[in-house]
Amino acid sequence: MYFDFPNVSPVIFSIGSFSLRWYALAYLVGIVSAWMLTKRNIRKYNLGISDEQLDDLVFYVTLGIILGGRLGYVCCYGDGYFWRNPQEIFALWHGGMSFHGGIVGVIFSLYLFAKKYKFPFLKITDIVALYVPIGIFLGRLANFVNDELWGRVTNVPWAVKFPDGGYLPRHPSQLYEAMLEGILMFVVLNLIWKKTFVREHVGIISSVFLMFYAFSRIVVEFFREPDQQIGFLLGGITMGQLLSLPFLLLGIFILHHAVKTPQT
Repeated sequence: MYFDFPNVSPVIFSIGSFSLRWYALAYLVGIVSAWMLTKRNIRKYNLGISDEQLDDLVFYVTLGIILGGRLGYVCCYGDGYFWRNPQEIFALWHGGMSFHGGIVGVIFSLYLFAKKYKFPFLKITDIVALYVPIGIFLGRLANFVNDELWGRVTNVPWAVKFPDGGYLPRHPSQLYEAMLEGILMFVVLNLIWKKTFVREHVGIISSVFLMFYAFSRIVVEFFREPDQQIGFLLGGITMGQLLSLPFLLLGIFILHHAVKTPQT
């Protein structure tokens, strides 16, 4: 028994030339939700960020997500297409975002924010990392609706027949990622954040986020179909797995430093 792909249009509604897509709505809802929850968290734990600074922080993060995600896709997944068609680099409406690139973009934007307001860098990354899983969860659901980034062919009973996947039964890998990198990581991060020890050791949340995401992504890639324009790399690994390894190592390094050097 397999499931047919639900007949859901990737476009929610259109007015003239304007179309609102589920993918764009996922970004919008994810950012606004994280914004509101971060504001509550700042007040609850007296984290020393004003409402005006938080608004600025949201702007920095949003810019980092968009620019980093797009440039990451262009550089790592474009397979030379964008260098031959440079006018497509900024055509975001045609799709193509890299989550790894988005993380790098956000890290860089947070560095600029921390430098501007003289705020401890790892402290601000801890605050932001708590609610990033919301965006991951919504984004992966949007990937599912868009009939993209589906998994490898399988005979598991919950397999889904995606139209763009040749109507073959495939792992719904987008939902795997939504559960692991979205819901489960959100729960884990916010549970450990409640511990005074974790809040006092700046960087623990950031390190757990990096390690959790990297490990989850590496595992899910065994069920996810590699990008067609790239395929498998040397040794049968995928680009997603390759890009996750530096994040895993960085997370381990930050965790070691955070536990060894308590900061309040």
